Amino acid sequence: MKSLYLINPKPDFPTYFAADYFAAAGLPSVAQIADLAIPSLAAMAQPYLDVTLCDELIHDVDTRADWDVVGITGKISQVGGMIRWAKHFRDAGKVVVIGGSLATLSPEVLRPHCDVLVKGEIEEIAPQLFSDLASGRFQSEYEGGRPDMGACSIPRWDLYPNERALIGPLQTSRGCPFHCEFCDVIQYVGRKQRHKPVPLVLAELDELYRHGYRAVFLADDNFTVYRARARELLQAIRDWNLRRAEPVRFFTQLSIDIATDSEMLKLCAEAGLTTVFIGIETPNEDSLRETGKVQNLRTNLVDSVAEFFAHGIAVIGGMIVGFDADTQHTFQTQLDFAQSANIPCFTVGALVAPAATPLRTRLQKDGRIRAGSEAAATPWSTNIVHPTMSGEELIGGLRWLVNRLYSPEAFGDRVQRFVEMLQPCVPRQLQNAPPRRSGRDIELDLYDLIGELRHAGPAEANLWSRIMSVLSHKPDAAPYVFGSLANYLQIRHMLNEGQFWEPQLAQIPTASQALSVLRTRPRTNLSVVQG
Repeated sequence: MKSLYLINPKPDFPTYFAADYFAAAGLPSVAQIADLAIPSLAAMAQPYLDVTLCDELIHDVDTRADWDVVGITGKISQVGGMIRWAKHFRDAGKVVVIGGSLATLSPEVLRPHCDVLVKGEIEEIAPQLFSDLASGRFQSEYEGGRPDMGACSIPRWDLYPNERALIGPLQTSRGCPFHCEFCDVIQYVGRKQRHKPVPLVLAELDELYRHGYRAVFLADDNFTVYRARARELLQAIRDWNLRRAEPVRFFTQLSIDIATDSEMLKLCAEAGLTTVFIGIETPNEDSLRETGKVQNLRTNLVDSVAEFFAHGIAVIGGMIVGFDADTQHTFQTQLDFAQSANIPCFTVGALVAPAATPLRTRLQKDGRIRAGSEAAATPWSTNIVHPTMSGEELIGGLRWLVNRLYSPEAFGDRVQRFVEMLQPCVPRQLQNAPPRRSGRDIELDLYDLIGELRHAGPAEANLWSRIMSVLSHKPDAAPYVFGSLANYLQIRHMLNEGQFWEPQLAQIPTASQALSVLRTRPRTNLSVVQG
């Protein structure tokens, strides 16, 4: 049987939803969220080819083995690695196949670098693709459609290095009915949301649980947009979770308009959904109208966030600057909003115009796409020419915003008020489930890294003291706070790697510098972490 080596290249720069701070501390590399693509592809390919997986976030690419076919998947933030590995293996005489969202949305970028280009969703075309590769008689291009999600195979997690991933992913639907101008989701998987059958979702949960995951990311584009379906699935997940000896905490993405549905929020909490990512983007209503994010105009953003907290659900907020309606006053407005909303962690970045989006089409027509900007924009750059701000003013304002947003004092203020507002209402066995101090080494390392934050400098030591003080009065909030602190470690790592701090902050010891001494310290006592 011919061999297939599936590669998920590491991103070209540190991202928010990563765990690069592990490697910065001298520990083995870690994926915050396990890659879903390569185990899913392995399940479809295994009948035809002998499959080996490589998530480059965890392990180096094996260039020594004599693979027959090399498959590479990824998105725009991985374009550099995708092209680099494609060239390496083609130069070595291997058949190289590239697929994924970037291959679908920007096929011209990757077509010159592979023998086979796969566009679209793969389930319907997988038997032909992999049998063709096995026989050596393949086409130069394959294109999938919009498959029924009941046809999805259970990912081959037995082939993945689960011991070095913190969170397991599971996709229950594809597509989103909204039409935000800057989002490429609907260009890739469509506006009509398709749903995986509930029994298949539970079977995938069983598999993730069997491989040690006690945190699961429901990797849907908008988990609750079809509420009847969401209720059915949440009830099933709740009942499944109540039967576990060690309950699972869930994370997902959804829209802020769900805050008006108390029944839905209560059901989310009962199922163990403890953290959600919400694309808040901006409190500027003109900017929301401009980009078509009308669902965020139907509610008071600060009050809506408070509703999530009242139901025991933490929020990670998406924040964007650089809309046409934004001015140099926007950065202060965004900071004021963040501090009033009491969301500990935001993903902050400049607006970019991805390929195939309505925003890209509009700005190209107006001549406002920067030359040579087809590759990924880091969170600290943009491919858009703003109508009223220079590039230096926009990125300078973004630098000002993130440094103040993530100063230990401002971050500590938000965490403290978040804990005070949080009303944990998950099932009792979930609420009382402590972070495990046995089992996977990755979990032991995580809590040690969080504990080491207090040694990063005077400001971080004060941050730690404040957080531990408020937790002493509300210990049920500890799992939420640990998650925020882990995100904070990654954000500080991003800022330092991108050299995006301000001069007056440059002298503060960074988290990664302090964490490098981890191996010289004894393991953190969990009772200390819990205050």
